[in-house]
Amino acid sequence: MMTIFTCTDSFEGILCGVHDAWMSRLGHENVSLALEDTGNLRMFAEYRRAEESPGKAEKVMEAIRRKAGREACERVYRASLSCEEQKADRIYRFLVCAFRVGPEIVNMLQIPAVYELFRMNRSVENEARSLIEFVRFARTDSGILFGVVGPRCDVIALMAPHFSERLNAENWIIYDEKRRKAVIHRAGGGWLTARLPDDSFRRKLADSGDQQEFESLWKIFHEHTAIPERKNPRCQMTHLPLRFRPYMTEFKGERR
Repeated sequence: MMTIFTCTDSFEGILCGVHDAWMSRLGHENVSLALEDTGNLRMFAEYRRAEESPGKAEKVMEAIRRKAGREACERVYRASLSCEEQKADRIYRFLVCAFRVGPEIVNMLQIPAVYELFRMNRSVENEARSLIEFVRFARTDSGILFGVVGPRCDVIALMAPHFSERLNAENWIIYDEKRRKAVIHRAGGGWLTARLPDDSFRRKLADSGDQQEFESLWKIFHEHTAIPERKNPRCQMTHLPLRFRPYMTEFKGERR
């Protein structure tokens, strides 16, 4: 019988799932990992919940660093940010190979488990790079730069180093409205992530007195710098997918 260990949709939760599945000694072919609350239950399988604890997560992370190397650690972390439901089990399958082979495993894309992790990494990195280009900030009455995104993958922590360097002198927040999660940066200092109970930040932004005027000026600039003869909606949709546009100032008010 297959035993399925369920874990929370977080980096630490997945590492704890890896720990419990590995330490069960049931055999890798007899265990699987799944995220909690996905609703996809399998028949004739036993489900066990992986209890989350910092100690178990740190043990697994240390084992990855020691046996598979830094690049493997980074890939596992980025894969944990993916929006794919099967990511926990794919991370587990990768680690089974990584602990056996060592650091060179990251280059063995001919192995299905390694390729799947590579593919998820590429998807997460592509979304982070796109959002760095497409996120729009607005200044609140209190002087904080505030940007809202709605990414498929949990990538705001990957965006933070870029803006921490480029906007180091500013207080800014990037808010992921799908996960109610934010990256918060203090001027001249570092940044941290936080989960928020509601979307009060967005309401505060909407109350900003000069925000609508700024949006209008930005739209006028966007319209007047466009070249009508070179308009190509199909090409634009390829480089700027529709799902990003609701969060961009120059597209507000347009029909989707």
